Amino acid sequence: MIHPKSLLHLEGAAVLVATCIFYQQAHDRWLWFGLLFLAPDITMLGYLAGKKAGAAFYNLGHTYTAPLFLLLVLWLSAQTAYLWLPLIWLAHIGFDRMLGYGLKYETAFKATHLQRV
Repeated sequence: MIHPKSLLHLEGAAVLVATCIFYQQAHDRWLWFGLLFLAPDITMLGYLAGKKAGAAFYNLGHTYTAPLFLLLVLWLSAQTAYLWLPLIWLAHIGFDRMLGYGLKYETAFKATHLQRV
């Protein structure tokens, strides 16, 4: 039996690979991908306001919900020229999950839904 934690790591890798393939198919510039790949980590600055605010702010930037919603809005509004942005965001989240970084609990920055880092 495969451990659920391993499945979550594999799921993150699958999201990373899929978004990179979609990004390539969209013929977008890899320079932007490289420059913006770590941009969602800016949400760690929320921890300057304390653990509770930090976890909330970090989690907003590291849940699949927000970039998927943005992707849907862009697609439905025919703003396909901007699809690269949520794809990079999703790739970042997938990369984090693949490495074992998950959503944060209010108790400590290293306490995540995947493991204690």
